[in-house]
Amino acid sequence: MEVRKMRQIGQVACAGLVAMLASSPAFAQEGGGINLVDLFSQMGAIAIAVAVVLFIMSFWSVGVSIERIYTYSQARKQSKLYAPQVAKHLKDGRLKEAIALSASKDFRYSHLAKVVLAGLQEYQFQQESGGAGLAREDVLDTVRRSIQRATALTASDLKRGVSTLATIGSTAPFVGLLGTVVGVINAFTGIASTGSGGIGAVSAGIAEALVETALGLFVAIPAVWFYNFLTARLEYFNVEMDNSSSELVDYFIKKTA
Repeated sequence: MEVRKMRQIGQVACAGLVAMLASSPAFAQEGGGINLVDLFSQMGAIAIAVAVVLFIMSFWSVGVSIERIYTYSQARKQSKLYAPQVAKHLKDGRLKEAIALSASKDFRYSHLAKVVLAGLQEYQFQQESGGAGLAREDVLDTVRRSIQRATALTASDLKRGVSTLATIGSTAPFVGLLGTVVGVINAFTGIASTGSGGIGAVSAGIAEALVETALGLFVAIPAVWFYNFLTARLEYFNVEMDNSSSELVDYFIKKTA
């Protein structure tokens, strides 16, 4: 349900983005100036294809950014509520209550809950199975490896889609440049067909080239900004998971001493 809601928000944002671009003075001028519809009708097939690719990249980056920002916001909010509650259960020695809390749907977005749950479940399994004949250090190593696996999986899940923003931010200007080159070629083709270098012969090709350049930058700049913003959040989450893992291992060391 929440994923569908995020998709609807992304669609509304994308529609607003197109409406804002279409109503921009750069594309729609009063007094019979060139507007977006007229410009697209004058473009060639390659230029239109480049523009469509750029719009798809823009919608993709906006959708990924909105979904990741929502996920990170929920992760931070739920982890802030989860940490003191699980700490209280562990301090009182209520292992089963701590596991139940970590597995609760109320904390399904919490990165800390996923990491701590893996360690608690592994420790409980070793305790119920009598350690399977393992020494104390071996049991702790088993728990530690379980926590490390959960940390790696959680970090990978948090990174999902973020690399797409880097790809879009780095390639969009070059895609726009491709459209620019096509527009310049059309401008020179107009000169060749008319036999003159007047503004009327080159205006359509130059306008096409400039629009493609603007679209490339319009797509790349927000994608790079969101990528840097989300990467900073990821680093913060990784630090939190590392700290929680260390604290949980220290707790098990003291408990098995």
